[in-house]
This record gives sequence, structure tokens and C-alpha cells, in this order.
Amino acid sequence: MIRPYEPRDLDRIKEITVICFEGVSIDHNIEKTFGQFAETDWKARKATHMDDDVAANAGGIFVYEENGVVIGYITTRIFRDALIGQIPNISVLPGHQGKGIGKALMNRAFDYFEQQGMKVAKIETLDQNDVGQTFYPNAGFKEVARQIHYAMPLSDRKI
Repeated sequence: MIRPYEPRDLDRIKEITVICFEGVSIDHNIEKTFGQFAETDWKARKATHMDDDVAANAGGIFVYEENGVVIGYITTRIFRDALIGQIPNISVLPGHQGKGIGKALMNRAFDYFEQQGMKVAKIETLDQNDVGQTFYPNAGFKEVARQIHYAMPLSDRKI
């Protein structure tokens, strides 16, 4: 069952985020390359993205609940001037993937965007995210650009 986000869901969606974004997070890539460089690791930093999503648009977050337990979620942001709805994060626990839950969450976000008057939906993924590379095009998204992320320890700067 899909329902609107409630504040009591925050810790659970953070747990799901850390599980689902391992290996497909920019911060995780940075840490794998350079080691942990701050008091917080990539998991803690990625989990705080949920705080940002809640602060930006709590009314546009939807959770999928099964037997009273949240097993997936989707977050959205609205850019009214541009008529673009963005999906910053979507996650379904691995044991529940492939059962249509992600598709149902995505459809709920699309419905929300239409209710808000948006004309375009956008989402981003890394090339190493095999699920995103398949799921998003199957949902109707078209690739419009590629972006490369670089990182370096400041002690390695050359200019």
C-alpha cells in the first residue's frame, strides 16, 4: 500500500536509503577511492539527504508499506517556474524488488507531478546503477545528458 510520508517514517527511510544506495552513491565512490575522510561516513551523509528531501517537500514523499512495515519510498521536488518535477530518491529494499513496488511508487510520483501542474519529470542515476539504468528508461525516461563527477583530496591539488 502506498501512503503519504509521515514524520515517524524518517528513520526507516534512512535505513532503506543506506541499504539501497551502497555501491551507487557518489559519496560511497569517493570514500572507496580515498578512504573515510570525515567523522561521518558516506552512509550518514547519504541518510541526511532524506532530511533535505523532507525539508524541501515532505508532502511529495510517498512510502510503500507492507504489513505495517515501510519497504520502499520515493521523494519528489517541485520546480514550479520550470514545470519540472524531480525525483531525488527512490528505493525499494532488495528482497522486495522486482515485484512492481518501484513502478507503483513511480506512478504515484507521476500522478503527484500532474496534480501539481508539472509537465516534465526528471531523475538522475549513476552509470554503475544497473537497476536505474534499466528501470528509468522502462518507466519512460529518456537520457538527456551525462555528467562526470570528479573528486580529490585537497592535499593533491596542482593549481
